[in-house]
This record gives sequence, structure tokens and C-alpha cells, in this order.
Amino acid sequence: MVKTLVGGPMTKADLVETVTASIARTAGPMISKKDCARVVDAFLEAVKDALKEQQNIEIRGFGTFKIRKRKTRMARNPRTGEPVEVAARPVPVFKPSKELRALVADEDIPPSADDSDDSYDD
Repeated sequence: MVKTLVGGPMTKADLVETVTASIARTAGPMISKKDCARVVDAFLEAVKDALKEQQNIEIRGFGTFKIRKRKTRMARNPRTGEPVEVAARPVPVFKPSKELRALVADEDIPPSADDSDDSYDD
């Protein structure tokens, strides 16, 4: 049984449960929850390692994980109101694909010119 949290956060355990259930539906009970947890952990570690090495990760139909360089800026200490310089630093960002944005917005995506089957006709 997959736990659905409407509006609530999905934890890694929920993700493992969902992936395990999906695999069981399509391929039968071939993978244990423990093995599925290892796969999810390995995927997340690969993403973290790539971002640590300043590499972008593009997953078609899902989105892109990127490293964006934040510029040096001036901020204020909330207690004293004193200006403080915040150093430049890299930050991870996620840019969702058109498909994911449309899915979340519950909209249909018009097929692009690349998706048409006309290019294969002779």
C-alpha cells in the first residue's frame, strides 16, 4: 500500500515504498524494499556527488539539477542591523522540465515539432 500525503512532504521512506510498489506492479515482486532503498540511496548519492563536482544533471521529462554561482552581496545582521558582506558561493538549483511543470499545473502540453511522426515518413 502506497501512502499518499496530500499537500504533505514525501519522505525518502515514502519514495522507497512508492518505487517498490511500482516495480511490483509492473515486474512482480522481484526487488525487496531493502534493495529498492539501496537504489534510491545510490541515485541520491550520485546526484550529490555530481553537484559536488560542479556538474549539471539533466533528466529528460523531469528536470535539470544545476549549480548556480551566487554573487557577493550585502545583507544585514537581524539583531544589530549592521551591514554584513555575504561571500559568493555556488548553490544547487532545480529547473523542472516543461512536462513536469505541465503535469503539476494539470495542463496538456502541445506536441513539439521534434515529437511529430512525420519525419519518419518516406
